[in-house]
Amino acid sequence: MKRSTKIISIVLIFFFIIAAVIIARTMIGNHFKKKFSKRPPPGIIVKVVEQKLFQNTIETFGTAVPAQIKSYNIEKYEILEPIKFNTKVKKGDVIAKLKNRNIVTPFDGIIGKRDFSNDIDVSKSSIILNLEDTSVLFVDVDIPETFAQNIKKSQNVDVRFAGNNKKKYSGIVDSTASRIDTNKRSLPVRIKLDNPNNELLSGSLLEISINYNERNSLSILDTSLIMEGDNVYVYKVDKKNTIKKVEVEIGLRKKGVVEIITGLDNGDTVVAEGLRKTRPNGKIKPIKYGEKQASSNWKKKSKPKKDNLKKNSSDWKKLLKISEWKKLMNIFNKPDSEKKENKN
Repeated sequence: MKRSTKIISIVLIFFFIIAAVIIARTMIGNHFKKKFSKRPPPGIIVKVVEQKLFQNTIETFGTAVPAQIKSYNIEKYEILEPIKFNTKVKKGDVIAKLKNRNIVTPFDGIIGKRDFSNDIDVSKSSIILNLEDTSVLFVDVDIPETFAQNIKKSQNVDVRFAGNNKKKYSGIVDSTASRIDTNKRSLPVRIKLDNPNNELLSGSLLEISINYNERNSLSILDTSLIMEGDNVYVYKVDKKNTIKKVEVEIGLRKKGVVEIITGLDNGDTVVAEGLRKTRPNGKIKPIKYGEKQASSNWKKKSKPKKDNLKKNSSDWKKLLKISEWKKLMNIFNKPDSEKKENKN
């Protein structure tokens, strides 16, 4: 064979090898691409759109005043028996026995004491006895005139005490003034609050929340909202678990829940959490909001107990023949001198 023919053959073989490697790599890449390119849809937390009570609120502060109060000025030298202060009394009970007269309660209430503070000499010689009916409290507040048209008699009111914000008391609008206060540019309003257990003391600073425009509206979590400029969107999930981007109009936002005015219907499903993992027209694996994920059944392998080790060793002994086992034991039990001789 000529030298030129050999060179051509070697070059052709070289190119065939390169072509085979390229084709093989392409086929293997396409195989793995088909196998792993289709990723399973991500698990996304979703929530069903549902109706909820929404209401506008006017918040202000006021001081609690008892429904009835009566004061008695008593000279200390007239008192025949000690007066039991801070105790409940009923109508007709004698609350103070004096030299010339007795003081009888005209209504149910609590006995209180208030000393004169302006004149020390007078406070040493006399006391003021208060009888207060705190089973019902009133709170006078001023509502800005811009909200005056929203205040109606018997309207629901939520009341909270500054010393215990966790508990909420219920009250109503008892009455309103007939005109706006021109000095304060506000409407005087009186709130009535039942206090049967006398939990609230007269003079307490109370937080008043007057609710108006109560309505049932559609609601979603505020984590579902996508803000883009002045527009608001949500990811809606259809029956095929496909994502669709929908524009919505929102109303009030309260305690992590948003009112939906337009854009969704009752019973629709929207993405509640995991907005970054989703995209329009993409598939997801919906997980209901609040649903606990199934715990893994995987458990760490525990170390074998000593009893199990003994059982395993006994099983190995059974597998070996008794004679072979004895031979092995004799070899290991030989003294050191015999072992050295065998080596020599």
